[in-house]
Amino acid sequence: MWELQQPSVRMVTRLLLLTSVLLSTCQVAESQALFTGVTLTLEPSNDVSQGTNVTVRCQAVVSSSGFLNRKYTIYKDNAEVHTESITTAEDLIYSLRMARVANTGKYKCKVNIQDKELSSNSEKLTVTGLQTPVLSVDKRVFSEGEEVTVWCKAPEESGNIVFYFYKDSKELYEEMVNANQVETRLRFNNAGDHRLHCDYRVILLPDSVPSTASNNVVVTVKELFITPVISVRPHGSMIIEGDILDISCSVSGNLQNSSRLKVYLNKGQNLLSTGQSKANHSIRALAEHSGEFQCTLEMGNVVKQVTENVTITELFSQPVLTMYPTEVFEKEKFTLTCRSTNYSSDRISASDVKYSIYKDNYTLTPGSFNGIYVVPGVVRNSSGIYSCKADARMISKYSAKLPVHAKVLVSKPELTAIGRVVVGKPFQVRCHSDRGSLPIEYTLWKKYSEVNSTTVQQPHHQAIFPITVQHYSDMQDYKCEARNNPKIDAVVSNKLNTTVIVPLSNPGLSVVPDLLEVTEGNEMYLICGVEGSPPVTFKWYRRGNNQPLFTITSIQSSESLQIKGLGNEHSGTYYCEAINYANMVRSQPVTVDVKMAMWKKGLIVACCLLVVAVLVLACVLRYNSKRGKRENAAELSVKPSSPKSDDSLTVSLTHSTMEVYNPPEDAAPPFDGMEGRATNGTRDSVASLPAGISNRSSYSLPATV
Repeated sequence: MWELQQPSVRMVTRLLLLTSVLLSTCQVAESQALFTGVTLTLEPSNDVSQGTNVTVRCQAVVSSSGFLNRKYTIYKDNAEVHTESITTAEDLIYSLRMARVANTGKYKCKVNIQDKELSSNSEKLTVTGLQTPVLSVDKRVFSEGEEVTVWCKAPEESGNIVFYFYKDSKELYEEMVNANQVETRLRFNNAGDHRLHCDYRVILLPDSVPSTASNNVVVTVKELFITPVISVRPHGSMIIEGDILDISCSVSGNLQNSSRLKVYLNKGQNLLSTGQSKANHSIRALAEHSGEFQCTLEMGNVVKQVTENVTITELFSQPVLTMYPTEVFEKEKFTLTCRSTNYSSDRISASDVKYSIYKDNYTLTPGSFNGIYVVPGVVRNSSGIYSCKADARMISKYSAKLPVHAKVLVSKPELTAIGRVVVGKPFQVRCHSDRGSLPIEYTLWKKYSEVNSTTVQQPHHQAIFPITVQHYSDMQDYKCEARNNPKIDAVVSNKLNTTVIVPLSNPGLSVVPDLLEVTEGNEMYLICGVEGSPPVTFKWYRRGNNQPLFTITSIQSSESLQIKGLGNEHSGTYYCEAINYANMVRSQPVTVDVKMAMWKKGLIVACCLLVVAVLVLACVLRYNSKRGKRENAAELSVKPSSPKSDDSLTVSLTHSTMEVYNPPEDAAPPFDGMEGRATNGTRDSVASLPAGISNRSSYSLPATV
């Protein structure tokens, strides 16, 4: 058995190897496919008429020797309309049988092969021609208000369609559907023959394509033999205010089905009365009741209406309220007059009309009067909303409201300066009253002379005047006045009172102590003074330095800078500046020379005297030294070979011995051993030997007896 099975195993193994090779070959073939493009064509043409069979052909440009899976997608106006996968190299065919206008649009094809996706260019298909719609109705003869079913059909069309229905060429109804027909119900209230038709439009965004009109269908609407009737009493046009006006609305005709009847009586938007078959309304006639009254009949879906125009003559006209004078001030009296200018003379006389005056809805007159009312001047606040009423024959009429604004007298003005006031520079002053009705006339005066005037008309305007003063006392010469009532005197302000800034002048810098007494080690005061208005800012400078040495703001006219411990480094040129709100001034420079201290001067004099004394002493010693040398030299040149017997002392200098004798007490001390130096008999005197002498034995000092 084993021998029989072994060939089968070999065969299976060979089959597996062959299958593997075939699969590898297929994979190699797929991987070697070349996908280069997609094209889309419309056949027979891009422009066709309705009913034409159109072929949308999508072709993939592929070079391949093996198995390929191709996925095709067709788009119309970027919306997917068809998808199909094929394994052959054939083109994709998408058929539009009996193409309609709804098929109009831009078509595009997309192909996916081995995860590589390419799209074709868009091609525009245009289909022209629409089917003529067909209109039909369920009945052609019917009564007023009855509903009729109508249809409009275009069986061969597709897409989004808007259908329109017309009666006697006037549009009645429209409806949009995604179908090729529409059904609706219409109601006709006007009796007679009417022509109906329809048409439609196919929506192709952003446009639409209209169809031709459908067939005409004639329908007959039978009139219902009932009509509304309106009656007005009293009859005719001579209805005068105060008369009782009766108006009725009823139905005339066949009232067999009166349970469905309803009538309405109204005037404009105001419903006056309603009833089953009759409506009545009764009022006392007024002029404002004139106008058109409507009587409306409603039975099911049938609505009929009739109107009647009513004119009502005034018994007397609406009163008019006037005042005199037209402008008044507080606490001034004025007259109010209420009058009705027209009245019906065959019914009443002018004296039959009585009047009342109201202020802010409160009665000013306790009873009716002849229409003239004087508002007393004692009333402080006479402003308010006034009106009046006229009464006659139980008829009352009100005038239009009359707002009265009693003007407020101007208060005492205040004259103030705007900003800082500097002598010699222009500035502005404002004249203003806290109270007072506009317009207000403001006038500026300087003593008894008018300077300027202006009239303030608006609340946000101000009376501002430019002036200039040459001295601070000139401010007291100015005042202003205000007036808003020509019948009374103007109100005068107080004199102008404000701070006046006098510019700085006559700056000066003084030094304490006197410049001749400024010495080292002491202190110095630099005093800066000016004339003008405080506050003043003082600044001290030393020439050569742009930054101030010291700055201070003061209300005084002068300030000082103290410098302690004066030294030579404080010598220099100083000046100061003074600044106020008006100007800046600078002093003349002052040169300070710090002199030497007295003790230093004494020390220098003492040193100089000492030096002179030393020099004098040196000169004397030098002179004495030279004289001694000359005398010794002369003595040595005349010395005998042996001493005489009368010589008290002989000194002989040799290389090896020196003989010395004992001198008297007042004689000079002996030689002190210093080379080149010898005492001359005085303790404080020193003589120097000549430096060029090297052989000490060649010199001898003469003895002093």
